[in-house]
Amino acid sequence: MAIKAYRPTTNGRRGMTTLANEEITSSTPTKSLLKTKSKTGGRNNQGKMTVRHIGGGAKRKYRLIDYKRNKVGVTGKVATIEYDPNRSANIALINYRDGEKRYIIAPKDLKVGAIIENGPEADIKVGNSLPLQNIPVGTVVHCIELKPGKGAELCRAAGSSAQILGREDKYVLVRLQSGETRKILGTCIATIGVVGNEDYELVNIGKAGRTRHMGIRPTNRGSVMNPNDHPHGGGEGRAPIGRKSPLTPWGKPALGYKTRKSKKASSKLIVSRRKK
Repeated sequence: MAIKAYRPTTNGRRGMTTLANEEITSSTPTKSLLKTKSKTGGRNNQGKMTVRHIGGGAKRKYRLIDYKRNKVGVTGKVATIEYDPNRSANIALINYRDGEKRYIIAPKDLKVGAIIENGPEADIKVGNSLPLQNIPVGTVVHCIELKPGKGAELCRAAGSSAQILGREDKYVLVRLQSGETRKILGTCIATIGVVGNEDYELVNIGKAGRTRHMGIRPTNRGSVMNPNDHPHGGGEGRAPIGRKSPLTPWGKPALGYKTRKSKKASSKLIVSRRKK
């Protein structure tokens, strides 16, 4: 997918880019697969703000995505490739032979009219979903489950993928895009191919208004705050942070601090950590 640039007719247009959306074939979503998405403003059910910098944004509805791919033995046909405002990747509408419709994450090079299938007997073809133990070593996959039947959790963003490195007993060795190599149960489902819309990360937002349309509110530096609001705050004029290392607003180290639980059960499945 190509990047579209604009003439600098205004200061906001200068340097701003968007996606050309050449893959998208329909702008009308399927009503039966839509769900109302309410705004939270970053607040929980008690009204307390738990996530900062969330608010406003354009109205949008959630598209129900089939992450489980549990429709085994029934072939489906790709009807449309659509834009999804809730994620970086595009989505594909699948019309199954029995009349059911489902959305899936659209992999790269998936074309309208292509036939896809799910299950252990599926071919090794882009868009097909099958257990990891049935996929040849070296194959590039996405939308990977971590627990059988739970649905895809890994490699769902635009341009992301993982590679199968080998097998070890009931586990399959998978190298993730972060560089981490880990074991995943062979009965977990994965989809063949790379997630499409890989140029998403090359887009230049260009102006503040576009982030507000996304529902992202402004972020302030800690050094411009008061001491009671941030560890970096206070001082006369532009003062350094005055600490050994940068801290979060709650006083925890902001750089290089490991937040993963030391006794997490899945740690024994990680063969090598991600690249630093």
